[in-house]
Amino acid sequence: MTDAVTNPLLAPPSLPYDLPPYGSIRPEHYRPAFDAAFAAQRAEVDAITAQSEPATFENTLVALERSGELLDRVARTFYTVTGADGTPEIQAIEEELAPLMSAHGDAIQLDAALFARVSAVHDALDDLDLDAESRYLVERRFREMSLAGAGLAPDEKQRLTALNQRLSVLTTTFEKNLLADTNDLAVVFDDAAELDGLSDGELSAAAQAATERGLDGRYVLTLTLYTGHPYLASLTNRESRRRLLEASRARGTRGNVHDNRGTLREIVRLRAERAALLGYPSHAAAVLADQTAGTPAAVHDLLRRLAAPAARNARAEQEALQRIADDDGIRLEAHDWAFYTEKVRAEKYDLDRSALRPWFEAERVLRDGVFAAAEHLYGIRISERHDLQGYHPEVRVFEVHNADGSELGLFLLDLYTRDTKRGGAWMNSIVTQSSVRGTAPVVVNNLNVNKPAPGTPTLLTLDEVTTLFHEFGHALHGLFATVTYPHFAGTAVYRDFVEFPSQVNEMWIFWPEILANYARHHETGEPLPADVVERLHASEAFNQGFATSEYLAASWIDQAWHGLGVEEASSEIDVAAFEAAALADIGLDNPAVPTRYASTYFAHVFSGGYSAGYYSYIWSEVLDADTVEWFRENGGLTRENGDRFRRRLLGVGGAGDPLAAYRDFRGRDAEIQPLLERRGLTG
Repeated sequence: MTDAVTNPLLAPPSLPYDLPPYGSIRPEHYRPAFDAAFAAQRAEVDAITAQSEPATFENTLVALERSGELLDRVARTFYTVTGADGTPEIQAIEEELAPLMSAHGDAIQLDAALFARVSAVHDALDDLDLDAESRYLVERRFREMSLAGAGLAPDEKQRLTALNQRLSVLTTTFEKNLLADTNDLAVVFDDAAELDGLSDGELSAAAQAATERGLDGRYVLTLTLYTGHPYLASLTNRESRRRLLEASRARGTRGNVHDNRGTLREIVRLRAERAALLGYPSHAAAVLADQTAGTPAAVHDLLRRLAAPAARNARAEQEALQRIADDDGIRLEAHDWAFYTEKVRAEKYDLDRSALRPWFEAERVLRDGVFAAAEHLYGIRISERHDLQGYHPEVRVFEVHNADGSELGLFLLDLYTRDTKRGGAWMNSIVTQSSVRGTAPVVVNNLNVNKPAPGTPTLLTLDEVTTLFHEFGHALHGLFATVTYPHFAGTAVYRDFVEFPSQVNEMWIFWPEILANYARHHETGEPLPADVVERLHASEAFNQGFATSEYLAASWIDQAWHGLGVEEASSEIDVAAFEAAALADIGLDNPAVPTRYASTYFAHVFSGGYSAGYYSYIWSEVLDADTVEWFRENGGLTRENGDRFRRRLLGVGGAGDPLAAYRDFRGRDAEIQPLLERRGLTG
């Protein structure tokens, strides 16, 4: 199983755009392929450091960029599957690989001989005749290796490597526990009457989910990654709402084998120890040293600036909800918020968002909305490739061409939820573009839409429509980035900048010609009525106190955990008490407005790449809101505007300072006022 004849992962790519041959790959192929790829890159790096010639840009930096191509291909193929179709067999391989991947990465990042060569090129940088991207590569490699600990003493490197390996195991364990507990806590209902308020399609999806679990005749509501659930807005049975939210908030706290409290405490402690080893007072300080924010103080300043008006607005919203809840004789609790919000929305704006689903049929939203906006703005053409296969039967493959007909890349879409898929929605690259490697991009979007019964249409909520546009914004970033070096490919930008392009793409949801194109009743073909569109616009800032508060609360919890020093992080912390104290500190401790993610199911920061970085959504939204203003001021959905945004921002990838790229596009730094107005925080 270890040679190219028998292992498809080791054979030269043969499919268009180097798409992995998923139909031929079996779980037992992965580990031998990783072993071969580790050895190949280690040999490539050893060849760099064994040279007797002085370090140059070509023989060190470019050679380093050329190394690891096999590992990159194998890893991207595998980790696409772990997130989207993580069967027990795949999870076992992932757990086995976690410390090996960490050790391999450290062996390169902490290689003293390699760092000496990179440092020599960096020291001579001003004397070298390099283009802007090449110069930036030297600067980034030197800084990243420095921050990773390449300059530490040997015994310190040994400890750092041990910490990294243990953390890789813990973060994998956290995600595995969360997936298992999320599946275990899916709420089972015996009677359709308990689900009164759901549409026929939603009820059908719940029945289908029950059937798939061997519970014919019953109904199952699976949980979302975040605390809330879309159905909380519709369920008329208060006990059903309570059960649904209670199950969501219980994840990782039940004292069973999936309890995540001990895991996250150890993650926090080891991250704090690693930061101290690298010379930083906290993990947050270490992470933010290499982001656009720069320091925890800058992040705290923004979050505190927004928290007070957000909490104030949430309290005003709560008072309005309570007035209606009084008519039902109840005291408003967290599981009631979404339900009564829709009642207030209906009363104030004559708007029932749950009734909009018939106008948001998934295929039409995709083709006539998401794709159409991108085709109009950038001139690209997107067509389905039925001859190409993804990693799961439900994955669809599309080919993307530029306006001049030239090939651009592939886009894969994996729309539906399943028990082997982690929660939430995301984009990742299976292949990244690089002229050094001669590769073109292959990107995938994952969502978790409930699959209806066979023969019934997939009708999306407005939130799901937003998610589809958002994730495709990430996909466009991955497709459009045009770089020389793989280090800068796709969305390889600062974490607190990466959400910016995806947030910008959400603007086209309500753009008149795009909305009219896709928002049509799935049975009659009638467009979404103009008066409904007007009411949707009028209600855009509605409930933003809640939405902003729950997001800021999660961001603050992330900062609180990762702002701990070694001594604080080493104490036996009560997770619930720690969260409560953190939320009280920033004034977001309203029981009716729970944090968007509680610690034990906060996958973004304890198993994903957002540790000390969940603030980045609002940080990026400052740029996003300012960019939307620019598009409105300059004619909106035009090829000229799209070409400018693509060339000056999306196309840069990670090959330059993102804020410099923003200034090049906008003509100035971003201003915060559009964000404050969007979220109703100006009062």
